[in-house]
Amino acid sequence: MTAPHSTTMKQLGLGLNLSTKKTRKAKFLDEMERVVPWSALVEIVEPHCPRAKTGRPPFAVETMLRIHYLQQWFCLSDPAMEEALHDTPLFREFAKIGEGLSRLPDETTILRFRHLLERHNLAPDMLRLVNDILGAKGLLLRTGTVVDATLIAAPSSTKNADGQRDPDMKQTKKGNQWYFGMKAHIGVDAQSGLVHTVAGTAANVNDLNMAGALLHGKEEAAFGDAGYQGVHKRPEAQGPTWHVAMRRGLRRKLNPFIEPDFVAERAEKMKASIRAKVEHPFRVVKQQFGFTKVRYRGLAKNTAQLITLFALSNLWMARRDLMGGRG
Repeated sequence: MTAPHSTTMKQLGLGLNLSTKKTRKAKFLDEMERVVPWSALVEIVEPHCPRAKTGRPPFAVETMLRIHYLQQWFCLSDPAMEEALHDTPLFREFAKIGEGLSRLPDETTILRFRHLLERHNLAPDMLRLVNDILGAKGLLLRTGTVVDATLIAAPSSTKNADGQRDPDMKQTKKGNQWYFGMKAHIGVDAQSGLVHTVAGTAANVNDLNMAGALLHGKEEAAFGDAGYQGVHKRPEAQGPTWHVAMRRGLRRKLNPFIEPDFVAERAEKMKASIRAKVEHPFRVVKQQFGFTKVRYRGLAKNTAQLITLFALSNLWMARRDLMGGRG
């Protein structure tokens, strides 16, 4: 006679196949596997990779690029990425590291590959490639641009090897709170919300000073929040027609029962609905990819990471169209 306990366990186990369960992480990587243009990205990186004449053969460029992107998607440092490759079969499979390999990339190998990308400034080329693909599929229209910036915090502690804070990072006040770090300035397509331009500055740089650098030059209209008031007077921002939000204090004074004020309020709501597109890539980078603090010292390294993150956010935001397009 079967014990009641074992019968219950058998009943609970009926129909369960744990090996076929697809986690959210696996689904995410499966989608990115399909939408990232791996071969074209490898062509950008490969000419800059050193050729090993002696010693152990280097890891494939595509493998290192996949590991680099895993770091961005899951917010992993170089040592954490090395450990994740040892601990997580899913990551090894995504990086195309076969079971027959006698070694895995260590943190030094991962760091050197990142330094190679930074040294040759390859992140902007990758963003450009991604956007060319999105434009060819009609997903990046380029007739209008929305500009905005967000603060990225940096460690303010001086308990480090140099005994001082990062000199490239600065302090700024927003509202009643002080922040130390940098700013990520982006220009996005007003129709799709996809990022076409990225710039990194210290936190104390005024958004207005970067407005012209966020335009691609072919837009007919540009949109910004109230921090961009006066942008139409800047010579470097000439070209498109600017639609900038009214300052909050002035908007509160609008009387909805007076026709000019009613029309002005409608216009502000319309501009706000377009400006909302710029929040989508910020949300993906900060919440989906978990990037809320700088990891490296210096603006150049952190800006390169930001450009990579926004290139990947474009692919993530457009993934359904890209996967549909590939049948």
